Amino acid sequence: MTIAVIDYGMGNLHSVAKALEHVTHENVIITRDPRCILGATRLVLPGQGAMRDCIGELERTELRGLVEDILKRQAKPLLGICVGQQMLLEHSEENGGIPCLGFYAGEVRRFPTDMRDDLGQRLKVPHMGWNLVHQNQPHPLWEGIDSQEHFYFVHSYYADLTDETKIFGTTGYGKVSAHVAIGHEATFAVQFHPEKSSRAGLKLLENFVNWAP
Repeated sequence: MTIAVIDYGMGNLHSVAKALEHVTHENVIITRDPRCILGATRLVLPGQGAMRDCIGELERTELRGLVEDILKRQAKPLLGICVGQQMLLEHSEENGGIPCLGFYAGEVRRFPTDMRDDLGQRLKVPHMGWNLVHQNQPHPLWEGIDSQEHFYFVHSYYADLTDETKIFGTTGYGKVSAHVAIGHEATFAVQFHPEKSSRAGLKLLENFVNWAP
């Protein structure tokens, strides 16, 4: 087995690879070589920063078409992380509107500027730190992980899907219920950073390594 972390210049590539190496003895590579990506058993699509930059780098490295084809064919398990989750949707509100990859119907929305908790205290944007994730429905990647487990987040935008059957995890922040774990067939994607989420994050990565969709 080879697990390929797709290197298009964005995301915590080495942190993700180290976390994967921690949970498996399988070969983990960081690559932008189309032959290595196509030859890998499973793929990780990371992402960090601005959506415009992530989509732009995916196109600059000539990997967009390859990723879109892999998503369309669902030939092998793929895990999206952070902006690697968001870019799977149709559109982002960032910078006045940016078309994304369109694998999931829905919008990437920005948290409102005046976010408040139940006591009326102002909440910071970006949403940064540990937060509870509610598991909306079972999934093999949730095996051994409790619902309402804590995961680590850093984001100003969040996924808002239109198809509830594809929503596997949500997080509440202020009055927003963000869709932070989504999935369909051989693809699963999360807003949080499993590589920074201690035991629960490592367990999710271990489940991904062992996943046979």
